[in-house]
Amino acid sequence: MTDKKDLTKPSADTGSPGSMIDSFLQEAKRLGPLENGAPRPRLVFALDATMSRQPTWDVACRVQGEMFAAAGQTGGLSVQLVYFRGFNECRSSRWVADPRSLTDLMTKIGCRGGQTQIGRVLRHVRTEAGKEPLKVLVYVGDAMEEPIDDLCAVAGELGLLGVKAFMFHEGHDPDAARAFKEIARLTGGAYARFDAGAPQTLSELLRAAAVYATSGVEGLTRLASNSTHAKALLSDMTERKR
Repeated sequence: MTDKKDLTKPSADTGSPGSMIDSFLQEAKRLGPLENGAPRPRLVFALDATMSRQPTWDVACRVQGEMFAAAGQTGGLSVQLVYFRGFNECRSSRWVADPRSLTDLMTKIGCRGGQTQIGRVLRHVRTEAGKEPLKVLVYVGDAMEEPIDDLCAVAGELGLLGVKAFMFHEGHDPDAARAFKEIARLTGGAYARFDAGAPQTLSELLRAAAVYATSGVEGLTRLASNSTHAKALLSDMTERKR
């Protein structure tokens, strides 16, 4: 399977849920440049939207604004949403700097059954990082159903491009844990597990990832002084460098 060059290509069915998503993405294209003209750090927010993920998708809709709130204290953040679901569907939004835009998009998307497409996400991030600097990939998922060696090969390339993968794992699936930890290690990022029944954990993890994207290790270290989840991510990043 090869990646689509345009992940937001309009659907031929203008009345389908996919076409409504396409309409939103076309609207997002008209977002103006930043007022001060300065580039914002870029973060890709990638989620598994297969059927088992609906409860966590709903949680992510509620708490994703924490990334923008944390980043806003140091100049802001540009975020791109990437998700996969169903059969061979993998899409990305335009870059946005407003949590309301991302929430509007996410609430229009329903989860559908299908296999994981983590490899496509990683290759998409590689392409984006080749265009402009990209600091962080945040990935939220609960499973891994692909050859782990293929994922690790692309993860190694992301590490060379300076992209840190923050792999947030819902549940206890051992194959997912092994793959997510290795992707984090190869990129110099971090791994953390969370429970969908504790939305505050995911909220804190997203805040920590955004702080790293905007302020690096120094900012994450400051946040770690009053956030146990930020402290755990910082410790994980440090240990994976050894």
